[in-house]
Amino acid sequence: MARTEVRITGYGGQGVVLSAYIVGRACAIGAGRHATMIQSFGPEARGSACMSSEGYGKYRDELKDDGVLVYEQDLVHPTLKEGQPAFGIPSTRIAEGLGRALVQNIVMVGFLTAVTRIVARDVMREAVKASVPAGTEELNLRAFDRGYEHAEQAALAPGPVEARP
Repeated sequence: MARTEVRITGYGGQGVVLSAYIVGRACAIGAGRHATMIQSFGPEARGSACMSSEGYGKYRDELKDDGVLVYEQDLVHPTLKEGQPAFGIPSTRIAEGLGRALVQNIVMVGFLTAVTRIVARDVMREAVKASVPAGTEELNLRAFDRGYEHAEQAALAPGPVEARP
């Protein structure tokens, strides 16, 4: 089985750890794969208002040639190698449209799921539902669906696929 690595970056308070946990949970529990999460914290202050391009700048050279870049298009402006797959989404604006900028991370998880097909949509949705704070499930599932649908509407998502082994 091929190894898949996912690196999620952002400022403290943006839900980066929760996003990584959800992706790992979906891969491990929902798709029967193995997942490991490693956290790395810099000096950034918790509660920053938006994702910066610093994470992209720090890790862009580590993106493999066949790696896929998924980014917040209003805040990150990547310079890519020719042919490098990259998909942007205005996840902060979408989350604000849902009434809570805080769910920007879950919008991004939905988008990531659609453009990479790392696991099936329903598997990731279940991981979101099981991982978010009680009472926020409905809002987070709407955020996930908006991210996923953004990729579909932009014709970025491949056709339907079963959960990857």
